[in-house]
Amino acid sequence: MALKEKAKILDKEGIERGVTRISHEILERNKGTGDLVIIGIRNRGEYLAHRIAGSIQKISGEETPLGILDITLYRDDLTEVAESPILKETEIEFDITGKRVVLVDDVLFTGRTIRCAMDELVDFGRPAVIQLAVLIDRGHRELPIRADYVGKNVPTSLNEVVEVKLKEVDKIDEVIICEKTGGE
Repeated sequence: MALKEKAKILDKEGIERGVTRISHEILERNKGTGDLVIIGIRNRGEYLAHRIAGSIQKISGEETPLGILDITLYRDDLTEVAESPILKETEIEFDITGKRVVLVDDVLFTGRTIRCAMDELVDFGRPAVIQLAVLIDRGHRELPIRADYVGKNVPTSLNEVVEVKLKEVDKIDEVIICEKTGGE
């Protein structure tokens, strides 16, 4: 399957505005940073979580514990993803029991990634609440999962792909919509 770029929906400034808005909303809903922890889903959710935690610290003056979740072994499509999936380390060096966990990912699509992340999170403890922050919500849910904090809602067709590019991985900050075209 080949992809053809269709439209740029966020540039660097748009991503920054989304992160700032999400950060303010997280602080408002949780009444500050007490018992708040941020956990990013590898790969791009990890970098967005770092940005959100930094923004929260800038706004509130308080540091929020930050963790990284690798959901590879929790995926329900593991055999379809790769013959030998690359495992990276989950880094949660604090107790999440009783905490207000904000799970961060780049794109919310079917909801399956988030379900896997929640399955893994409960192996680390029993949070008081799990909230979800995503940069892009593109619709097409297969599971009853919704985001609490959204940078941008983007209605898409199933023939489209949303690509989030972050400077930490891709050397550029942008979000583009691509269209699937024929061929492999």
